[in-house]
Amino acid sequence: MPNRPLVHFVGAGPGDPGLISVRGARCLSRADVIVYDRLVPEAILRYAKSGAERIDVGRAAPQAKDRDAIAYLLVEKQREGKRVVRLKWGDPFVFDDGGEEALFLHEHGVPFEVVPGIPAAVAVPAYAGVAVTYRGGGDTLTFIRGHEDASHDAPPVDWSSLARLDGTVVCYADRDQANVILSSLVAAGRPAAEPAALVYRGTLAGQHTITGTLGELASTAPPSPDPAIVIVGRVAGLRQHLRWFDVRPLFGQRIVVTRPREQAHEMVEALEDLGAHVIQAPSVRIVAAGDDAPLTEACADLSRFSWLVLPNTASAEAFLRVVLAAADIRQLKGVGICAIGQASVERFAQFGVRVDVPAVEYRPELLVAALSTSGPLEGSRILVPKGEGTRDLLAEVLRDAGAEVTEVPAYRTVPIALGDPREPDLYRMLLEKEIDVVAFTSASTVRDYVELYGADPLADLLGGTTVACIGPVTAEVARTYGIDTAILPEEYTIAGLIDAIVRHYASSGAETAVGS
Repeated sequence: MPNRPLVHFVGAGPGDPGLISVRGARCLSRADVIVYDRLVPEAILRYAKSGAERIDVGRAAPQAKDRDAIAYLLVEKQREGKRVVRLKWGDPFVFDDGGEEALFLHEHGVPFEVVPGIPAAVAVPAYAGVAVTYRGGGDTLTFIRGHEDASHDAPPVDWSSLARLDGTVVCYADRDQANVILSSLVAAGRPAAEPAALVYRGTLAGQHTITGTLGELASTAPPSPDPAIVIVGRVAGLRQHLRWFDVRPLFGQRIVVTRPREQAHEMVEALEDLGAHVIQAPSVRIVAAGDDAPLTEACADLSRFSWLVLPNTASAEAFLRVVLAAADIRQLKGVGICAIGQASVERFAQFGVRVDVPAVEYRPELLVAALSTSGPLEGSRILVPKGEGTRDLLAEVLRDAGAEVTEVPAYRTVPIALGDPREPDLYRMLLEKEIDVVAFTSASTVRDYVELYGADPLADLLGGTTVACIGPVTAEVARTYGIDTAILPEEYTIAGLIDAIVRHYASSGAETAVGS
């Protein structure tokens, strides 16, 4: 039975959401219940399907659960007929209690599968520019588990034997335990002059690395509220030659993306690839249209249209949702498709459907010209799914070209209330100067923020923050509310806006949060 209820133990990796395996992401997308720990970053849950039950069982949760309670919870949810994912930081079976939980399920006759993850001891050194094995760096690689409780004692290992091994030592260290571990190695006879490194918040945009000799770090490593990965060995001395993660152009910059989540995927991914810490703080949420009947009716006979034009990702998702539920996607045969945004193009490709006119930006005149290359638009019938109650300029330009345009509501936007617990506390973050850039991608988003916070309070909050606007129209609306724009691209697209942010930091020589 392909959909039988079982429990998947899924390794989330050490933090970077992109490090979860393809199979792990697929399990998350199908799960009815996701049980996760405190170290699993919220961004990993982007792979979960809408409506999945999410249960935080970590120590930071309001009602953190002990190991037995978690195991019983997994059994209970599986016996309710739910598909359950037990999401674990790193790998479920590497320095974790995933094996104990799995054994509990076995004893209770509950089927389970394991999806390995990348252990932090492997990924974090790589992100810090340390190859844990290297020719000439020794023939051993030793992983040590640090404490996960409040104790600052060294792990109970044979430090004398470990100190004599010629190779690399990688140790998990909780909070202020790093100094104890380093000192234990020195006391056991490990050369004090050997290179070493401490990596905090590994694989995340806030990653911080401290390097030095074993002796130096044992005596001077500062206290930290964050756990660390300790690396000791000659390979640590190669960091300055191999570092790549924390020298990216936007590394450590905290950038707010104001686009709706449903449309922000490409922008968020591009900024994260450049090293930014992205905070998604949309002003609206995209939901299904109040009445699907007009779109359903249009999809029932797609063959009467010459073109399907999708102005944004939200319209593409809404169209696919309706056409897959109420019709047959094969009806698109013979209908030209124009989709704006790479995410829309990729979404159609998942169903084996090629987009005839892919576009990276919403520029009506250029889109009409592109459509016209396949033949005159005069007399052609064009379907445009759009936002409920919105005015679509592209439809007007198509009509001016002689096309018969059918506009149907495909989705609607719902304002996000201030203080919504599902959203970041942007007010506090701006007030406490925790934001480097706020990027506005439309004039309507600026107005939405003014409606949300008030004109004067918003201008005050943004006074100490760099504001980026996608184009002059958006910047002019911001100016009318007393908001100064520091970053304005030459090309008024998402890609142009990101390039302008990169140039801003390159030209200003701004320091990013890079460790030594």
